Amino acid sequence: MGDDPELLRRLLRAKDRMDAASHEDWPVRRLARVSGVSEAHFARRFKDAFGVPPHRYLLSRRIERAAAMLRDTDLSVTEIAFATGWKSLGTFGRTFRDVTSESPGDRRARERAAGNGPGRVPACYLAAAHRPDLRIAVSEKRRRAAGGRT
Repeated sequence: MGDDPELLRRLLRAKDRMDAASHEDWPVRRLARVSGVSEAHFARRFKDAFGVPPHRYLLSRRIERAAAMLRDTDLSVTEIAFATGWKSLGTFGRTFRDVTSESPGDRRARERAAGNGPGRVPACYLAAAHRPDLRIAVSEKRRRAAGGRT
């Protein structure tokens, strides 16, 4: 990415905004405006700095938050889907399953059956351990699962 600490600070500002409001829409145009750089420059540099494109980063945050809400609340799957920024329950369920390999309902049932909570593990460590791996696109995961080319 280079040695431009000012650019990194600008990218971190956009990343922090996505973290704080992952339920909101964050098109590249809006993120670039937050960072004070062009859209193309932002998209390239964000991926260089954080290893994933902005959309995938946001997707991982939404899935991570939804998984925590499934574990920690009694909200319905539909309520969780809309609270985490999804416009469609179907899209939420399909994407959640594609990323985590289980449906939201199955995730909730499995974690409740496991019983004992995480105990005294700091929340930041739990979040990192449960963060979805989105180094490849969800569409590529689907293609691989269907036996398509890599």
